[in-house]
Amino acid sequence: MAAATALRIGVIGGSIAGCAAAVAGSRAGADVTVYERSGAELQDRGFGIVIPPPLHRELVASGYLDARMETAPVATRVWLTREPGRRSTRELARQSSPVTPCNWGLLWRSLRASAGAGAGAVRYLRGEPVTSVGEGPDGRALVTTARGSEPYDIVVGADGHASRTRQLLAPGLTPEPAGYLVWRGAIPLSALADHPRELELLRGAWVTLGFPGGHGIFYLIPGTGDRLLAYAIYGRPPASPDADADPGPYVRELAREHFPAAWAEIVGHGTHRTTACHPVADVQVPRAARAPLLLAGDAAGVSRPHTASGAVKALQDALCLERVLRDEPTVGAALERYADERTAAGAHLVELGRRMGRAQVEETPDWAAMGQEEVDVWFRGVLAGTRHYLYEQPGAGVTA
Repeated sequence: MAAATALRIGVIGGSIAGCAAAVAGSRAGADVTVYERSGAELQDRGFGIVIPPPLHRELVASGYLDARMETAPVATRVWLTREPGRRSTRELARQSSPVTPCNWGLLWRSLRASAGAGAGAVRYLRGEPVTSVGEGPDGRALVTTARGSEPYDIVVGADGHASRTRQLLAPGLTPEPAGYLVWRGAIPLSALADHPRELELLRGAWVTLGFPGGHGIFYLIPGTGDRLLAYAIYGRPPASPDADADPGPYVRELAREHFPAAWAEIVGHGTHRTTACHPVADVQVPRAARAPLLLAGDAAGVSRPHTASGAVKALQDALCLERVLRDEPTVGAALERYADERTAAGAHLVELGRRMGRAQVEETPDWAAMGQEEVDVWFRGVLAGTRHYLYEQPGAGVTA
């Protein structure tokens, strides 16, 4: 873009999507300001995420991420369930599924450092909630906070799944609930001390554990010291839900009821670093940008977390933003191209997430009756020809 160095970009939200968008704008030569409503550092969130290895390599090579940021790559997915009438574990299948697990906090910290590096350092305003976004007399966007208003050529809404910026592009659009919940947590590796077989498995694979009405995902992630065991367990809500209750006891009871004994013990003992529960929902805007506004990350669209694409999509949004800012001659052209590419990508993920949710939670198969061939055939049907980084080779079994 010929006038890239004259561009002013305001980013609403300083989390993963916001920091990645800030790096993108800065790398394209723009003057970038990030407005983060929280006054505290965000890196203490310890949940696990995974990203595709090729995307991780691209982000490191292009300077978004520090090569020294610790990850815990594995190449195989293992499907498990409980033996019928027993508490032992039965392995159903193995599939090639390379992923690069990360710690949310470490990923944010690396992006935040990249946004603050070099001559084009981003202005990051912590504890600065945006009160409104409007249009100025010159046609540029005005971002207003308690300190006043500032004009921008582009405003990036990166304010999460409950985005207020989304309402400017899609008034009244809200996430659609799926009718089930996900419990997330991170457990110190000491919880695996009495389970050497499970620990050895997790050092080379990520695990899906199927049970009637849901499934659990387990994988290792870096911690601030030793590694952590991250989990996401999907299932139906309690019969008498209490919005203020600690989610830990219910998920531990769910594990005792449905998991093999070893995995129930792993979830049940050990001090949980973090435990959170939230309803699964999805939403996608009809158009991810309309000058001068652009949506990134969960603000643009939320897919069900089975796609493992929340942070991934935010990072891909940023790479797209940098590319269109560099390639297109005007702001309007850049945002139109961004909208074309990222709206389609978001809609694809929402549809895939719904199919995966139906197959793995709402209409779970008879896990105990399945083996390698049955899992491969079943999941090819779920994918319905769709390609996704977690499932590049759903028919490729992996020998132990």
